[in-house]
Amino acid sequence: MTPAASQEHRADLTDRSDQPGKDDYTRAMLNILEDMTDEKERLEETQRAMVNILEDASREKTLLEETQKAVLNIMEDASEEKTLLEGMQKAVINILEDFTGEKERSDETQRAILNILDDFTGEKERLEDNQRAMLNLLEDFDVERERTEAINLELREAFESLRRAKEAADAANRELEAFSYSVSHDLRAPLRAIDGFSLALLNDYRNLLDERGEDYLRRVRGATQRMAQLIDDLLKLSRLTRGELTIGEVNLSALAQGVTAELRKTQPERRVSFRIATGLSAICDPHLLKVVLENLLGNAWKFTGRKEGATIEFGVTEAGGVNAYFVRDNGAGFDMTYADKLFVTFQRLHLEKEYPGTGIGLSLVQRIIRRHGGTVWAEGKVGQGATFYFTLPSDSKGEG
Repeated sequence: MTPAASQEHRADLTDRSDQPGKDDYTRAMLNILEDMTDEKERLEETQRAMVNILEDASREKTLLEETQKAVLNIMEDASEEKTLLEGMQKAVINILEDFTGEKERSDETQRAILNILDDFTGEKERLEDNQRAMLNLLEDFDVERERTEAINLELREAFESLRRAKEAADAANRELEAFSYSVSHDLRAPLRAIDGFSLALLNDYRNLLDERGEDYLRRVRGATQRMAQLIDDLLKLSRLTRGELTIGEVNLSALAQGVTAELRKTQPERRVSFRIATGLSAICDPHLLKVVLENLLGNAWKFTGRKEGATIEFGVTEAGGVNAYFVRDNGAGFDMTYADKLFVTFQRLHLEKEYPGTGIGLSLVQRIIRRHGGTVWAEGKVGQGATFYFTLPSDSKGEG
């Protein structure tokens, strides 16, 4: 019903309302119907509005769902983008780490290059120093060559002098041989004659001589015998210090035992304790070393002649890193103040009447040991004995 129709219907009803009672009812019903019609219209409008709202809500929902889907897609894309970003960050971090390592290696390489350059600079300086040193050496070499030539000239002159000296020494040795032969024959003969005639006078004309005459003859005989002994010792000294050395391994203990056995035979009544070390050997000339031991042990035997409980020892000790052989006794000894005179020819530290001898024995010992390249020395104390030491080099080539 349109508004206009409704108004006409209400006017019609109004016209009819003039009827009391029933008309009021009718009007009331009409009003109610009109109100219901209006309400229905409003309700329909509300329904249409609701439908429109629902339709709008459906479209909004659809839009919302699409929006949600879009948001989800965006979030998924953002997640993938985040993952990609994280991967890119890790890659960048790795690149930075690699770059850092590479930078460190580059720094180390630079430092190494700088060190090499420093070393090269130092090497260059050393090379320059070496070059200068070489130049100096070349200059020194020229100077040294001139000096060497001068030394060689001096050496040639010295060798020439030595050659002449050797020729002179050989000539002197030949003369000495001749002199030795002369001494051995020409001097001995008069001495033998003097000694022989003196003995004949003592034997054949004793009844014509008084006691003083016999004493004079005995002194003459003693002097001639001593002179003969001196000649023998001088000849021995000459021969033993000029002959060729015959080097070999020698049992010194056996040599010493042989010498002591001979000494016992000279005075069998003496009670002397010999202590000969066993197993001692050396590289030397056996004949000359026997002479050495004969003199050293003979002196020990002689200078213990007045000693009760005499002891003579032959052994070895260490001196300066080498073997030092020794002959020790507890006899008369000597004053160390005069030790330098012991090995001088004809020098004696004791009286002839106390301990007879020519004073040549120790000089002979020294010359023999020196010919072997060794040394000899002595230690002693008056009244307490003496010790004589000698060394022999391991090769003992000596003077030849």
